[in-house]
Amino acid sequence: MSGRVKLTNILMRQKRQKLKPTTLHIPKRWNIVRGDTVQVIDRKHPEYKKQGTVLAVLRDKNRVIVQDLNMGPKRIKGDAEKGLKGQTIMVERSIHYSNVNLVDPVTGFPTKVIYSFLEDGTKVRISKRSGAIIPKPDILKQKSVRSSITSEDSDTMDEDVVWGSTYEKRVSKWEDMRRELLKTLEEKGVDVESSSSRAGAKS
Repeated sequence: MSGRVKLTNILMRQKRQKLKPTTLHIPKRWNIVRGDTVQVIDRKHPEYKKQGTVLAVLRDKNRVIVQDLNMGPKRIKGDAEKGLKGQTIMVERSIHYSNVNLVDPVTGFPTKVIYSFLEDGTKVRISKRSGAIIPKPDILKQKSVRSSITSEDSDTMDEDVVWGSTYEKRVSKWEDMRRELLKTLEEKGVDVESSSSRAGAKS
């Protein structure tokens, strides 16, 4: 086998390896939710052994965003019209969910969890390290309050306003053209009714 053929095979083998699809591991159950305290357990990660509160859970990407961890620069564009200058700020970058674990509320160390049920049927997370219950954060129970604008003066107090007709029928442009044509024919002395009846008899 010539050197050129060997080189071609090596190049083709490298391309074949690059085209292999990467399998995305999807967890069967998400043990981490927004508001949990987690710790980075990956030894190769620069934030190893650091703890923080989960700000967001990106389930479609299998990643989480932890407060004040894995910080990175982000450029914000300026707006000349508003007089704002562009600046660079530090924001939290996402971390893969497999690189963090829940923190045991008793020992303060990272732990895996199992699920169990209380006497009233409530499903809870239990720490494997200490056996303590890890409750869901209170932030999940809070509902977003929507701002509502109320007015003391109501326009619907009067019965005439309530039951009054507010629909205005619009006349199409074809109806206006038809009326103008009929008016022109009447001015010329053409009998519209007789001409229409004749046309119907011929058809």
